[in-house]
Amino acid sequence: MKSEFKVKFLQNLVSKKKNNEGFTLIELLVVIIIVGVLAAIALPSFLNQIGKARGSEAKSNLGTMNRSQQSYRLENNTFASTLTNLDARISGKFYGYAVTGGNATGVGATTTPTNGTTDGLKVSSAYATQSGDVFSQAICESNDTSGTVSATMTSTTCPANYRNIN
Repeated sequence: MKSEFKVKFLQNLVSKKKNNEGFTLIELLVVIIIVGVLAAIALPSFLNQIGKARGSEAKSNLGTMNRSQQSYRLENNTFASTLTNLDARISGKFYGYAVTGGNATGVGATTTPTNGTTDGLKVSSAYATQSGDVFSQAICESNDTSGTVSATMTSTTCPANYRNIN
């Protein structure tokens, strides 16, 4: 009799396990709430990183422009007044680039967000100069994230509301 009882008990346990497959509605709701909270925390951080990545395009291209300007200055005894004179490929998806005031003493460069992508983008400006045998340069980024505040640099000192990034 004992063995019959054991067999029936085991059969009962096996049949209950088959009936208990799956998740309850409460368990699913808890998981959905946890995923939602994690997404709400992670999404702003992710979007901020996208803005930083897009801003690095401007910083990289301005650095390339400054180095190309220095090379141009050594060959021509003046800084280039247009981008087409530079021996560098300056192109970007999120920013447009312009040379400002190229002459024998110094040259500036500015960025402007393109394609209406001003949200969260910071404009940048750069300046390169030569004094004797020493080249100096500065790349400055706006503190404003509207993408519309722009300043033309006339020295290696950052304008108001800009910070040095090189």
